[in-house]
Amino acid sequence: MLSRLFAPKVRVSAHCDLPCGVYDPAQARIEAESVKAIQEKYQANDDPHFRARATTIKEERAELAKHHVSVLWSDYFKPPHFEKYPELHQLVNDTLKALSTAKGSTDPATGQKALDYIAQIDKIFWETKKG
Repeated sequence: MLSRLFAPKVRVSAHCDLPCGVYDPAQARIEAESVKAIQEKYQANDDPHFRARATTIKEERAELAKHHVSVLWSDYFKPPHFEKYPELHQLVNDTLKALSTAKGSTDPATGQKALDYIAQIDKIFWETKKG
């Protein structure tokens, strides 16, 4: 009975354990820049050990970028944003797919495509912060 009395009434979620309200697409951009840079280094190095390590790191960074984009979509953007920017759902979807492609690719063009999408999200994000 006491456990029900003191149980939380409302559940919240955020990009961290404490809903701080701090969001910025820069987190996704930095991880995606790392993906592209690693892809370029991979192309310039024939050492199989280096390439294996680069692949692992690239995949981790792509997952982190996907996480940051997903957090913006699920925690930051609200219905008024989606009304004002109806392309936002598709843009986030395209960004996540581009990051998945970059995760599985060593072609820097795939990393650049993900960065291009993140730049579009960044533009919308900062427009929403203005007013």
